Amino acid sequence: MTQKILAAHAGLESVCAGQLIEADLDMVLGNDVTSPVAINEMYKFSKTSVFDKTKISLVMDHFTPNKDIQSAENCKQVREFARKNDILHYYDVGNMGIEHALLPEKGIVTCGDCIIGADSHTCTYGALGAFSTGVGSTDMAAGMVTGKAWFKVPSAIQVVVTGKKAPFVSGKDVVLHLIGKIGVDGALYKSLEFTGEGISELSMDDRLCISNMAIECGAKNGIFPVDDITLEYVKGRSLREYRIYEADSDAEYDSVVTIDLSSLRPTVACPHLPENTKTIDEIDRIKIDQVVIGSCTNGRIEDMRCAARILKGRKVADGVRCIIIPATQAVYLQCIEEGIAKIFVEAGAIVSTPTCGPCLGGHMGILASGERAVSTSNRNFVGRMGHTTSEIYLASPAVAAASAVKGYIADPATV
Repeated sequence: MTQKILAAHAGLESVCAGQLIEADLDMVLGNDVTSPVAINEMYKFSKTSVFDKTKISLVMDHFTPNKDIQSAENCKQVREFARKNDILHYYDVGNMGIEHALLPEKGIVTCGDCIIGADSHTCTYGALGAFSTGVGSTDMAAGMVTGKAWFKVPSAIQVVVTGKKAPFVSGKDVVLHLIGKIGVDGALYKSLEFTGEGISELSMDDRLCISNMAIECGAKNGIFPVDDITLEYVKGRSLREYRIYEADSDAEYDSVVTIDLSSLRPTVACPHLPENTKTIDEIDRIKIDQVVIGSCTNGRIEDMRCAARILKGRKVADGVRCIIIPATQAVYLQCIEEGIAKIFVEAGAIVSTPTCGPCLGGHMGILASGERAVSTSNRNFVGRMGHTTSEIYLASPAVAAASAVKGYIADPATV
């Protein structure tokens, strides 16, 4: 699938793994951390305008609402750049969201697109059957000016999904299981292509979560086939006409990995790598200090509903801070309208405005020395969410919510 999308955007009949190409871009993405660097790089090569004001997305999400003077200055620079260039897709406090939840939600990215973003989790949009990948800010600058990017065409790993999901198993468990199986460099510069009849068991929110974490096993991108679930999602949402690409029946893959959904258990990535996974049954009662439910991985409405089902009528354990971050304003509003926000507050959690916040050690929940957190985010590297001696356990919203109630890492089936 990836090779077909890249060939089409490079104006070629076909491409092969390892080939260097220059491809036309449908969207170039930046945030409040990476965009100022890209803008400064543009100015270094004497460029002040963009190739297409409708194909640039600038989302202020990492340190917003601004946590300090530097983050305020960064957003001010991007805001002025967006205004000067009449950028259509500029999102700031009040209408923003976490970039990788916001763009699919608003239909800014769609099936068959070729997308780059100056953020490693840009691979999220493969859930829609698009090729999307993270780049550095210099490549973002070149993309904003020329509308093109160069790529080395990746080879592919086929991930065959079979079976049906058991209770409390979600896309997060699928991808953590995969990373635990192949390792953090198991798909280095390869495309993870998800196939199999089990795909129909995965919702769009599941797929967005799985594609988001493709980078955590070194993949260039993760990509799902376009099926009825995809088409239902983009229908009435996509701002542009979408294109569907399918892998040939005789497509070549470097390897094949099979995941049986029916055999999966809630899975947790222990410190300090996403590959350090254990099932919930293999984890002793590890006491925790904080729970974070949100991020570009798990801040969508299904995640909020899942957490609310567990927290309803219960209380967050004494000594535990539970921070819940809806990924976009639309998700936040749904939480209010469905009574989910009320459930969270009554349980003793706080509900934050959409922001990346604590995920990257930004704000809204930094860890002190020796503290442990269960987080639905995507990385648990040393010092990722605060002090270098703190510990992060990556888990699904179900496990995170159950752990908030119990005060230790817990099986949601036991709450």
